[in-house]
Amino acid sequence: MNGPRRIGQSVPDVAGKVLGKRGLAFGALITDWPSIVGQQLSLRTAPDKLSFPRGKREEATLHIRAMGAIALELQHLEPQIIERINGFFGYRAVARIKLIHAALPSSPSPVVRPRALTTDEEIGITATTAAVEDEELRATLERFGRSLMARPKRPPPPRG
Repeated sequence: MNGPRRIGQSVPDVAGKVLGKRGLAFGALITDWPSIVGQQLSLRTAPDKLSFPRGKREEATLHIRAMGAIALELQHLEPQIIERINGFFGYRAVARIKLIHAALPSSPSPVVRPRALTTDEEIGITATTAAVEDEELRATLERFGRSLMARPKRPPPPRG
């Protein structure tokens, strides 16, 4: 059939290719990890791999990345975590948890909001670009100058 398809029909094909052998269950686990284990625990842990027994799609072993003392807490919480994961999937998808002592995947840097420019900085940008005759180029240079000036100032490096 040629023509538009509902997005829900395309997701398994696309996600299946991206996740490979890990499958859609693992993709759902990654995206919904904070709602499954809670925000605090999700900041210090991450699902790493979901290993199903050969020929089965249930009773998998979930490998979880964790560093330091959180591993002990995870061992204590294992029955509750498995129950929450299986409740999320609606069947006994996970039977065991295996802890991996490894750093979490890096998260994107937080968004840094630009600071407001002072009146003197605005005047300086306007004065610097005033000689540019082309209006479009002048406006572009002014925006660029504002974006440079609005970046948060970093403290100077420590003297050694």
